Amino acid sequence: MRTSPNWFTPVMSLRKQENINNGYTLIELMVVVLLIGFVLTMVIPRFRSTLLTDDLKTTTRKILGIIKNLRDDAVREHKIFVLHFDIESNLIWVVSATMTEKEQVLAHENAYSIPSGVSVLDVEFREKGKIMAGETSIRFNKKGYVQESLIHLGSEDDRKFTLVLSPFLGRVEVLEKYVDFNDY
Repeated sequence: MRTSPNWFTPVMSLRKQENINNGYTLIELMVVVLLIGFVLTMVIPRFRSTLLTDDLKTTTRKILGIIKNLRDDAVREHKIFVLHFDIESNLIWVVSATMTEKEQVLAHENAYSIPSGVSVLDVEFREKGKIMAGETSIRFNKKGYVQESLIHLGSEDDRKFTLVLSPFLGRVEVLEKYVDFNDY
């Protein structure tokens, strides 16, 4: 007696094989997660150090904060404040018109020191021109108005930022290039 070939059996075995190979094993998933974790531990510190330790951007943000606080304090307290720059020593400090001489000296001693890779290139005033050496200052009056001025910052890698102080607008524009009043 001859039996006819059962064509149904091979199809069933293929289906069983497909069902077995449809998913990923726990070991495969663990290896992928481990590889992703390894790559992230290698890459994230580089991105973080690039984003967070850019001294030029950090200094720019610091000066922006100082300017905003000065403007707010001048309006709130009805006092004249002066932001001082020592361009050669890379120092910034704040004094008010009501400070005693001793308090002003103390403010200078506690000045913010700009990081070594960054420098104040100059401070430019529309009416006085550029101050490129020594000390200069920007005055904030009781209503928060400020002298129209540009603060130029530079880094060792030749990147430059310009902070544009508008007298009446109460904001500071940041340009990622060197711009003087003739170009602005």
